[in-house]
Amino acid sequence: MADLTNNIRLAVDSGKTAIGINSVLDSIKENSAKLIIITSKSKPEELQEIAHLAKVADIEVIKFDGDSMRLGAVCGKPYSVAAISIIEAGNSEILNKLDK
Repeated sequence: MADLTNNIRLAVDSGKTAIGINSVLDSIKENSAKLIIITSKSKPEELQEIAHLAKVADIEVIKFDGDSMRLGAVCGKPYSVAAISIIEAGNSEILNKLDK
């Protein structure tokens, strides 16, 4: 998990991301998201909507092993974050790991 958290932080700091359920949904609809990360404790209806749209758009969804406060901290935000989409990875290797 440390590798995932480091890559998320690098992507937030050096790449382009969408943070929050609504922003993530918009990035899926705009076809700009390359990867979706959601907390394992997200609301079921939010998970279902994101999972459905991501499946239709052929975007991988990763469950973050932690709550929204932890994901917010990983993103460097002082608030809870239930979902994040990676649009451009920046210096992060997060998208390269998907190819393997």
